[in-house]
Amino acid sequence: MIDKSEILFLYESTFSMPNGDPFTGEQRYDEETKRILVSDVRIKRFIRDYFAESGQPIYVANPDPENKLTGGQRFKMLYEKREDKNLTPRDFALSLIDVRLFGAVIPIQKEKGKKKSEEKKAEEDDENVAAFNLTGAVQFALLNPSLNKMDLRMHQNTSVLISDVGNKQGAIGTTTVVPYSLNQIHGWINPFSANHTGLTETDVKGMLKALWQSVNNANTRTKSNQNSLLLIQIVYADPNKKLYGVDRLIKLQTEKRDEQIRSSEDYRLDFSALKEIADSDKVSAVNFYTEKTDWRKELSSTPKFSEMAI
Repeated sequence: MIDKSEILFLYESTFSMPNGDPFTGEQRYDEETKRILVSDVRIKRFIRDYFAESGQPIYVANPDPENKLTGGQRFKMLYEKREDKNLTPRDFALSLIDVRLFGAVIPIQKEKGKKKSEEKKAEEDDENVAAFNLTGAVQFALLNPSLNKMDLRMHQNTSVLISDVGNKQGAIGTTTVVPYSLNQIHGWINPFSANHTGLTETDVKGMLKALWQSVNNANTRTKSNQNSLLLIQIVYADPNKKLYGVDRLIKLQTEKRDEQIRSSEDYRLDFSALKEIADSDKVSAVNFYTEKTDWRKELSSTPKFSEMAI
């Protein structure tokens, strides 16, 4: 059984859009707290993209605009290309790294118009061939608020390409951008779900590396100005233990108003609550990675804290 753990991942975004709303196209934003929000789907997309670019087959991939597929069609395509023809649909699904990590609902398209024997039908029913649901061991908070408050900035741009054949000038676009945000992502790794998907410690290490590298390597117009800053894995001593308020352990402190922050030089992080919780008998270890020298020095000198490899 893998260790139960919780994840805190901090990355910064400067004059960018960490996570746009699919309906409005604007940055997700909590107007009452003035904090931006980043969804679990956005974070899983980062991780999946890293695996795909590294040549690892995944189930949930960016759609091909020329050949859009349903979930059933996507799985059938992958399954028919499998190298080991003896793999059942369930075993093949579990050979895909994103399924082992995040789970999936796998629909299987049955061939129509063919009668099956009772024996064959029972065999398929036992395998849940029609569709099966795998709960992922790794989950992230549905919406993750930034550690700092901010005022969104309106940004306008023009295009040399016209938006309509009747226009004589290029199009003008308006959107909102985030001047600076310190985004904190909170996640969980559940060993009991891992038993069902076959998730391994090697998978977890690969996922943590993908999380760090994918944000640094993002190369779209709205995501390129982002940097991974700190990755923490709090490992439980007992899989049945629970810490409360893990997402509130790290405090941002600044002499400026939050809205005036423009870089990591404008604030410091208070790790005192994180260090205190590490003293609990519920925690066996705290693994971390950062490239900021002052944070590394402070955390590495704390009992139970050890630097992980990325």
